[in-house]
Amino acid sequence: MRIAVFHNLPSGGAKRSLQGAIRGLARDHQIDVYTLESADHAFADLRPYSRRHEVFGFTPLPLLSSPLGRLNQVSRLIDLWRLRGLGRAIAQRVERNGYDVALIHPCRYENSPSLLRYLTRMPSVLYCHEPLRLLYEPMPDRPYEQHRNRVRASLDRFDPLPRLFHAALRKSDRENVRRTTMVLVNSEYSRERVRSAYGVEAYVSYPGVDTNFFRPQGLARSRAVLAVGSLTPLKGHDFLIQALARISRDHRPPLWIASNFENPAERAYLEQLARDLGVELNLASAVDDSRLASLYNQAAVTVFVPIREPLGLVALESMACGTAVVGVDEGGIPEAVIDGSTGLLVSRDPDSLANAILRLLDDPALAREFGKSGRSKAVADWSWEVAVATLGKWLSRAAAMPSQASLDSAVRSPAHPGSLKV
Repeated sequence: MRIAVFHNLPSGGAKRSLQGAIRGLARDHQIDVYTLESADHAFADLRPYSRRHEVFGFTPLPLLSSPLGRLNQVSRLIDLWRLRGLGRAIAQRVERNGYDVALIHPCRYENSPSLLRYLTRMPSVLYCHEPLRLLYEPMPDRPYEQHRNRVRASLDRFDPLPRLFHAALRKSDRENVRRTTMVLVNSEYSRERVRSAYGVEAYVSYPGVDTNFFRPQGLARSRAVLAVGSLTPLKGHDFLIQALARISRDHRPPLWIASNFENPAERAYLEQLARDLGVELNLASAVDDSRLASLYNQAAVTVFVPIREPLGLVALESMACGTAVVGVDEGGIPEAVIDGSTGLLVSRDPDSLANAILRLLDDPALAREFGKSGRSKAVADWSWEVAVATLGKWLSRAAAMPSQASLDSAVRSPAHPGSLKV
């Protein structure tokens, strides 16, 4: 097939997953990538696997600082309008070049890209990693936000701009999703979230992990606990610090956190929390893949406790490296981690998490057993060969559908071909 791919992704798990998919698809299909200059092109680079890599110019309008920050909503509304026009232009270019199907990944500003509504002469597949959580879920509270939130709430009573922007973004996001031919998601949990947020059916196409790169390296294990993820509230690093503080000081392990992005206020909050609770914290920023693989191999255990995570690439990478995982039993994490086989799953309770961590620290043989099982599971079920085979079947199914088919028509017609299974 000739496949057009679009994304506007920052660094992170979504971009890493896209690279794995494109690398695999490129073995049997022609891949052309269309993207924006605001995406992170160096991280998980797609250029080695695509025949064409076309970058369209887009820079978001600069944002103002306090006391004029509330006017930023106007800039964001203008950016939405600009992105819609750019989406039309990209869709025209894609359709003019002629492809069997378009594989569309998210936009860091719109979430569901606007070009979906303009791809009318070819089938399109949206790979939705998750609905834009800011629009559909409550966000965690933070001490450094409390004063600002009180002031913001008071001003919001009189200022319509925040409500206008979020309403416009939600409307655009929903309309774009409903104009695609098919929606794919990364887990059964995400499938339910998409149904709830957008009122459409999605189909699961699990991502993979590079089991040749993320593999056991035979390195000496430390007693440290590893967490991987951006320094943002949804990653749950504060919960992990609080749990480690429940372990007695003479048994308390150090905590390593490897991140590719950090909110400076969140970093300061985590550092202060760790100092207050007596947890040894080592933060590593801008961690590249080679160092990340080494950290997985040196840690005693990987702890993965984000809030309602759609799946969990971190858990899969850790398993591929032969490192046991302790995770929270929520979101899509139970689809990746098998409790009692490749790791331990616990409720979002600090004592339960502390006990699970301590159990593996005090029983290295059990941790090794979980690590060995995790490696076997990752190779058998989560390799990119397995993931790309499934994704390719979904894309072939979509390519055979009428170009004018969309989820808008699917909502009205239960016989829409998107209901067929691979």
